[in-house]
Amino acid sequence: MYFLEKMVTKLKKQVIVEGEDDKSKLGLVQIYAGDGKGKTTASLGLALRAIGNGFKVYMIQFLKSGSTGELISSKKFEDFKIVQYGVDALKENKIQKTLGDFGLRDDKTKFIFEPDIKEKESCEKALQDVKEIISSKEYNIVILDEINCALDKGLIKVADVVEILKNHGKTGYRPLRHRYIRTGDRRLS
Repeated sequence: MYFLEKMVTKLKKQVIVEGEDDKSKLGLVQIYAGDGKGKTTASLGLALRAIGNGFKVYMIQFLKSGSTGELISSKKFEDFKIVQYGVDALKENKIQKTLGDFGLRDDKTKFIFEPDIKEKESCEKALQDVKEIISSKEYNIVILDEINCALDKGLIKVADVVEILKNHGKTGYRPLRHRYIRTGDRRLS
């Protein structure tokens, strides 16, 4: 019971937090990492709240191909775009609709994981598109789903990701409200 009593700060009087008027240096990189489920789900929760507050959200899914609940749901929101960059999603610029579209007609609940070397080119393409999306000034939140996995597998370079995130302001990106979310099993610098 002691643990539960200490979980929340109990306020006895009003607290007012004031920020600076200059918002040009605002920005945030959030990293959701760890074993098991919940990382993509957490980023989707943030996306949903952002859309509800008038933000535009773009999710790049590294290493993913096939129909998922988030792909289906995102189509219901004008300001939320999800693009998959798994090798099967990019084959011949195929637009993913169901897992059956990737030759899995016998069992649509099956996921197939390709060898890492086959995913390298699609991860590099995703990273190039990340740079363009951030430079476009169109989106307030960019979610880099499973990028930590792509980094851990050596499919893209940490230095390239860090450079993109550090230089986002120099590309003319919208300074007022921007966030970048990284998900994946491991937390990498």
